Amino acid sequence: MSKNILYSLGLALLTSMPATAQQVNDNNTPLHLMRPANQQRYGIPTTKQVKQTMDRVLHYIDSETPATLVDRQTGKEVTHMKDINENTQLKQGGFRLTSYEWGVTYSGALAAYNVTGDVAYREYVLKRHRLLADMAPYFQKVYQQHKDIDVNVRRVIDPHALDDAGAVATSMMKAMLRDPSLPLRPRIDLYMDYILNKEYRLADGTFARLRPQKNTVWLDDMFMGIPAVAYMGKFTGDTKYYDEAARQVMLFADRMFVPDDGLFRHGWVEAMTPHPAFYWGRANGWALLTLCEVLDVLPADHPVRPQILDLLRRHIQGLARLQHHDGFWHQLLNRSDTYLETSATAIYTYCIAHAVNEGWVDAKAYGATALLGWQAVNTSVNAQGQVENVCVGTGMGFDAAFYAYRPVHVMAAHGYGPTLWAGAEIIRLLQCQHPKMNDSAVQFYDEAVPTDEPIFNYDGKIRY
Repeated sequence: MSKNILYSLGLALLTSMPATAQQVNDNNTPLHLMRPANQQRYGIPTTKQVKQTMDRVLHYIDSETPATLVDRQTGKEVTHMKDINENTQLKQGGFRLTSYEWGVTYSGALAAYNVTGDVAYREYVLKRHRLLADMAPYFQKVYQQHKDIDVNVRRVIDPHALDDAGAVATSMMKAMLRDPSLPLRPRIDLYMDYILNKEYRLADGTFARLRPQKNTVWLDDMFMGIPAVAYMGKFTGDTKYYDEAARQVMLFADRMFVPDDGLFRHGWVEAMTPHPAFYWGRANGWALLTLCEVLDVLPADHPVRPQILDLLRRHIQGLARLQHHDGFWHQLLNRSDTYLETSATAIYTYCIAHAVNEGWVDAKAYGATALLGWQAVNTSVNAQGQVENVCVGTGMGFDAAFYAYRPVHVMAAHGYGPTLWAGAEIIRLLQCQHPKMNDSAVQFYDEAVPTDEPIFNYDGKIRY
């Protein structure tokens, strides 16, 4: 009797008979092929399943982010730009069209369009980009008259922080690289003027803040500033932007990356000795996402590229060993007593899958990590399309309790863009790589595996 027939008979025993000691034993049944208890958060999804989850998210955020102007006193819709005045504001839904979180969402939706070809994702972004671009000159006139305007509009015409500028600018450059006819260049130039010429910096030029202490470096600001600078290099063809982006990455890494742990501390204060290392999940996500965004556009022959690529690999290695067995990462990465958090998990899922797809890291080593991360994210998207278990906006602290007790909420905007981005890259992973279940484990192979039988001999050819 062949080995395959024995396995089939053994599996039939496992599925058709009660698992008692008298009926099933180690002699008559391959017990190692029993179904594990982790099936809901393990395995290889189909592209259709991933897209269904993404579509729920898109449907939900579309309903919560109306691309409309209204009069805040009467609630009446403002349909003509010439009618904009100090009482005009963006119609309020659950999320803010001009926030950095929504800059991430725009990039995530554009990634979804690039991978799936579904124009609904592109149109979601372009409808809102065009509104911001079209309204800006009219609000600028009102603002110049020293009249108070909606803070969500003010970010578009007078950014006050990297949070106001970087993520939205990057999403606009990505859109214009696909369609140069889009009327977004004035907004991009204004955002970039703030990032390059007005943002507070340390003496050596590192992006910094005066909050919560003088000369504080926030890991978040890697993402809020650096990808936009890197994309400006691709957008304009001027290599000086690549040089500045690479320089900023290394300035942050010198202060924030802890080599022994393979992780980034959240905050660094110039006057503080020593520098405590609190490994907040989402901030490490912003750092890893920055490395991916920079590597996507940095020329192959740029002299700092090897250092950035090495940093990415060390960071992924540090993160992968801390992944929870259900696919999530913890709010404080090295503290298993803190809660499992979705936005960081989604960012890591995207970044690790992207690094695999780009050939920056080994698919065999990290492909399963990315798929397990997606299974976790997928369980956090409810039937309505809301993303659950997302930490709310978070400042900086220097004790574990500050991070451990941050609330979570479905209206925390930080989970939506990363979820779309992660789903898009997982679809690409499924299309570009060759994952296969083998002996109850997710494995990545160099070629498609044309069988569902357990593989016990893989020597460059599929043998089973």
